[in-house]
Amino acid sequence: MFIRRITPWPIEPPLQVWRCPLGASFSPIEAPGPPERLFDAAFQATLPRQSFPEHAPVDEVQASDGADIDISGDAFDFVRSIRVFHIQYRQWECDSGDCNRIATTRLGSYGVQGNYRWTRSSTSQIPPASQLRIPDGCRSYFFRSVFVDGRDHEGNYDSDEVRY
Repeated sequence: MFIRRITPWPIEPPLQVWRCPLGASFSPIEAPGPPERLFDAAFQATLPRQSFPEHAPVDEVQASDGADIDISGDAFDFVRSIRVFHIQYRQWECDSGDCNRIATTRLGSYGVQGNYRWTRSSTSQIPPASQLRIPDGCRSYFFRSVFVDGRDHEGNYDSDEVRY
């Protein structure tokens, strides 16, 4: 499910507290298109099948909304600990000998009630668990990924990164 959440563009929050993450609720407004059906077919053996009842009630849910219950308490700190880094870094030496560097990093995070937002970030804020390794000097280097980290309800740190 992680890969499906972050690709294709735009990257979606890994945890959508306003929507059931296990597919137990019916939220699609329209039938899945060919790319989604192809993805589902490719991973049919590993993903649970979801049936869409013909007469199911459909409630539109706005992604900008927070959770529909109060999650401001300490028991939900694990939600606010989740960070999503969208990392794009490139460096190369041009013919004149100058070193060109382009770094674009955005940080996705959750607010008190589960509202999700993106802010600008920098490579210096990316946790060491990321595979980003900027070389010394100006050796040609390209790195692009989505890095997610956070702590579970017991405080254990975990991270995952997908290069694309």
